[in-house]
Amino acid sequence: MSLPPGFLDELRSRTSLSQVVGRKVIWDNRKSNQGKGDMWAPCPFHQEKTASFHVDDRKGFYYCFGCHAKGDAISFVCETENVDFMEAVEILAREAGMTMPARDPQAAQKADRRGELAGIMEQAVNFFRLSLAQQAAAGARDYLARRGLDGAAQDRFELGYAPEGNALFAHLTGKGIDPQKIIDAGLAARPDDGRAPYDRFRGRITFPIRDPRGRCISFGGRAMDPNARAKYLNGPETELFDKGRNLYWHGPAREAAGKGQPLIVAEGYMDVIALVQAGFGATVAPLGTAVTEDQLRLLWRIADEPVIALDGDKAGLRAAHRVIDLALPMLEAGKSLRFVILPEGQDPDDLIRASGAGAMQKLLDQALPMVQLLWSRETEGQVFDSPERRAALDKALRDKILTIRDPSIRSHYGQAIKDMRWHLFNPRRTGFQGGGGQARRWQAPGTPQASTKSSLLAASDDRVQEHLREAVILAALICTPDLIEEVGHQLERMECRDPDHDAMRAALLELHAGGDARAVVADRVGAEALENLMRIPHVTICPAVRRPGDVEQARLTLAEAFGKLAALRGLDAEIAEAEEELSGMADEAVTWRLREAAEARNRALRSQQEDKATYEKGPNGLLIDRDERSAFDALLNKITYTKPRR
Repeated sequence: MSLPPGFLDELRSRTSLSQVVGRKVIWDNRKSNQGKGDMWAPCPFHQEKTASFHVDDRKGFYYCFGCHAKGDAISFVCETENVDFMEAVEILAREAGMTMPARDPQAAQKADRRGELAGIMEQAVNFFRLSLAQQAAAGARDYLARRGLDGAAQDRFELGYAPEGNALFAHLTGKGIDPQKIIDAGLAARPDDGRAPYDRFRGRITFPIRDPRGRCISFGGRAMDPNARAKYLNGPETELFDKGRNLYWHGPAREAAGKGQPLIVAEGYMDVIALVQAGFGATVAPLGTAVTEDQLRLLWRIADEPVIALDGDKAGLRAAHRVIDLALPMLEAGKSLRFVILPEGQDPDDLIRASGAGAMQKLLDQALPMVQLLWSRETEGQVFDSPERRAALDKALRDKILTIRDPSIRSHYGQAIKDMRWHLFNPRRTGFQGGGGQARRWQAPGTPQASTKSSLLAASDDRVQEHLREAVILAALICTPDLIEEVGHQLERMECRDPDHDAMRAALLELHAGGDARAVVADRVGAEALENLMRIPHVTICPAVRRPGDVEQARLTLAEAFGKLAALRGLDAEIAEAEEELSGMADEAVTWRLREAAEARNRALRSQQEDKATYEKGPNGLLIDRDERSAFDALLNKITYTKPRR
């Protein structure tokens, strides 16, 4: 009976291998990790006392390091229940609540035809391998020897040689095989002018392409003639072969990955062979095209985080970027990619020959996560010295992140990009990196700026007020960290004169989505400093602190606090400028600007929670703090009586 496409995949996804195997074994709890699906037990296929039988529940495969038994849930039921393949499928389908499909005579006929074509392909494998030993293949053997592939390696990878002319077609038809089936298998083609069919592979080293079940489904060919139209040639798509849904060296790589080797995706046949020969057995390659969605799904079925190894030239980087764009919408929790970019001008074989397998392993250990390569693509070689350029960067990254369908992954990507953006534009925590690349240092805590040292207002409580507003902002965000991203641009620009406040601000900006704000801040500044912040009376009565997690209340509190802080520092700036203008003649413009700044500050500071008795009417009828009014009048007197009028 033939099963419809996708049925077995659905069955395997619904079946827990550890539950199936658990009916026959007793798990070793000391060695097993159930949370990760990493289970160990004595092997049920041979007598032993140690736990050498390993089940990887997430990948759906088992392997015994003693007797080397391996397989999936279906093969396990076949072996332990003494049933054939279809009976095992029926048992598992019944347990998974799936209905077995009705027998389809046409599907059975199609399966029989596919089996017949696969048989023809196997005969082609044998013919090409025998041809490699003939005199006509001397050049091919020399080439393979120069690439370090001896007879054992040639046998391992079933390398062969397709002679010039139509030798394969003549060989197969001589065995009584229908010429049309040779064409249908992709081994020959019929000219449009009606002439006799000809071999597709001629004068080439051949690489058999096998499906995960081990059946030969097509060939790749490497031309020996340097003037050939195509250096590498793949077979056409047939009933057996879909190049976008298969991988070279798929079956052996899956087995090696199941034993713990990293899954590597190389560019071509010879790259795979070089890496496998060097000990990296879990290596595959796409078949002459860029990686497709179906191939990505195949890769993720083998390993959670395949490593894409590409040449370090521009073409390799372009290929990496195409893979990123393809993979972003497909990302799922625990499924991602990492990237190895080889030194420019070297492929894996060159690197291994020059520096050994250790050099390749070092690159694999330093493989870049996908988000870092995405960031590099948008920032490398760019200068962000204007708001417009920064905005363009933000838009490009935002557009890419929005293609991620999984909301959790999208959030984490956003946080990672935010962190990298922060480090790009704020290379030092003690300064703000401006658009022109010049760092502006913050003033030491409590030290008036040079331009205001002689100002009477420098002796007032402005610094205390600023400190309180900063404390309210930090405490509100610690209690409701969900708003950090929303007010991040304001938080980045907030200059904290208190070093503890500055450290808390930096910790909040670096906080990852879903992180514990209190723990992160306490780790950065110490628990005592955090407690001191939360014990400030002005902070303890703040509604956003009394109701942590209330987003709307926190949003109102932050808007008010940022506004008051801006007003406070706006008045400071006006006073500083006025101080500079005292060197000339005072006029009404100076006093008007000071009065307007003071009243704007007063409007921002006035709220329902503050004591109205501390205010009196200013010159234009607005309320002004008495202490501030006294300092303000003193400044006006200084302007009026220390300089002659016009």
